[in-house]
Amino acid sequence: MTTNLGNMSDHVSAEQPVLTIDRLQVTFATDGGDVHAVKDVSLEVAAGEVVAIVGESGSGKTVTAKTILGLLPETAVSSGAVVINGNNVISVSKSTLRKIRGRDVAMVFQEPSTALNPVFTVGWQIAEGIRAHAPDGRRISAREAKQRATEALRKVGIPDPETRVNYYPHQFSGGQKQRVVIAAALALNPGLIVADEPTTALDVTVQAEILQLLRDLRDNYGTSIVLITHNMGVVADLADRVVVMYQGDVVEEASSRVLFAEPRQEYTRKLLAAVPHLGRNSASEGARGRLHQEGKVLVEAKNLTIEYPGRFGRHGFKAVDDVSFTVSENEVFGLVGESGSGKSTIGRAIAGLTRTTGGSLKVLGYEMLDFKERTFRPLRKEIGFVFQDPAASFNPHLTIGECVAEPLLIHTKPGAAEARKKVGELLESVQLPASYAERYPHELSGGQRQRASLARSLALNPRLLIADEPTSALDVSVQAKVLDLFKDIQEQYGFAALFISHDLAVVDMLSHWVGVLYKGRLVEQGIGNHVMGSPQHDYTKRLIASLPVPDPDEQARRREAHRTLLGG
Repeated sequence: MTTNLGNMSDHVSAEQPVLTIDRLQVTFATDGGDVHAVKDVSLEVAAGEVVAIVGESGSGKTVTAKTILGLLPETAVSSGAVVINGNNVISVSKSTLRKIRGRDVAMVFQEPSTALNPVFTVGWQIAEGIRAHAPDGRRISAREAKQRATEALRKVGIPDPETRVNYYPHQFSGGQKQRVVIAAALALNPGLIVADEPTTALDVTVQAEILQLLRDLRDNYGTSIVLITHNMGVVADLADRVVVMYQGDVVEEASSRVLFAEPRQEYTRKLLAAVPHLGRNSASEGARGRLHQEGKVLVEAKNLTIEYPGRFGRHGFKAVDDVSFTVSENEVFGLVGESGSGKSTIGRAIAGLTRTTGGSLKVLGYEMLDFKERTFRPLRKEIGFVFQDPAASFNPHLTIGECVAEPLLIHTKPGAAEARKKVGELLESVQLPASYAERYPHELSGGQRQRASLARSLALNPRLLIADEPTSALDVSVQAKVLDLFKDIQEQYGFAALFISHDLAVVDMLSHWVGVLYKGRLVEQGIGNHVMGSPQHDYTKRLIASLPVPDPDEQARRREAHRTLLGG
């Protein structure tokens, strides 16, 4: 096949490909019959090239990535060829495959918290890989392995690696843990790294750092990267070439610039159209003042403080520090900020799940400072909550109908027939068939589960809804449908909403008024498109500059502007 290397140099294109996949097919044996996860995939990756494989859940992109390292389960049957350094991964022996992993190809997993063992230091875990993949006949001492682990941490920008090589995973932030996972992948200097959604759970500023790190690895060490992602902004920021997969097939392949400028396939065009853009379809477009400010105030925070007590004589941690804002009827208030900024803590405090320790927080007229559950309980039916991960918030032993009906059974105690009718109406209001009430959570896709979660939050027709990162784990096309649904339902039901997210484009699309949190303090608030378009605070400017946009040329300009903003 002909490989379009975009702007890669001539001497790179003349080299042998680091990876060649030829007519790959992967089938899983299940009780319901064979599932053809990958049907006929062929692609190449050149030395020093970043190739992004994109597509929705179920497209086969992660299965393709795992095949590259021979990580498929025993129920999978593979055919075709996956050639790395002259070895066909599909047909080599287990001992040869063990040598290929780490030395020729390594993987960066999506969730570093599960990829790292919590009971061993990160240095020990990196060193373990170094010693396990030592050249034939050579023993690497524990001291040398630790030195190489320290050097790997230094290479990925971990500060004071000589000390932190002895730290445990929980002593690192989310972004630093992702750097540690990348360090483990780099420890043996493989020619190819497979990165499976390496920035999905990260804040935009941390994401920008990880993308810069991957770019430096390519530029400084000639490392090839296969990037698996559904974030088209990340693709525009990093990829030289893009492979689009749909239902196990490659439907389009082109250089990054060509794909974004002139997508040929209808599926690719739909995928790109679903990506939220900052400033496009803003909920506050054209607003000159605060919308709904004449409405009744449902949430009022004045100098709100929430402090978690210290343990063993240590000082407490102030998660929310002197925050003041209001949320009125019919208004969507967007709360943005990085992990640890205090946004979820505020959401939980409004729902009565976290206690306030200072200032004032009035929710539906009830003062939350020193609140008592017995007196607050009647107000709970007025508050809906959409959680980040519906798979975790649903009881797997209950049907979707039973999960959606739970608030009704607790607060209004309807009869069985009345409850079934109400559940069917709720499911249809979020565009799910009423028959889905008989299914269990695991039988629904991620987007369908999130719709069911939204139906449950609306069961009691709440006046206030709290949505905590409700779309962060969804594919872009599914996310677009859920966001459109949220917008329609909010207009239909007229509830006020606190929408919590670190995705600025999503917040801009839904929110009339936006507040920006930084280390527990509200540093800026205002009309959504004003805050996003003309930020006043340096932190807000940095947050917006870190957000990748799905346009390679525009993203290159933004990257330079971001580097200038940071003084780099």
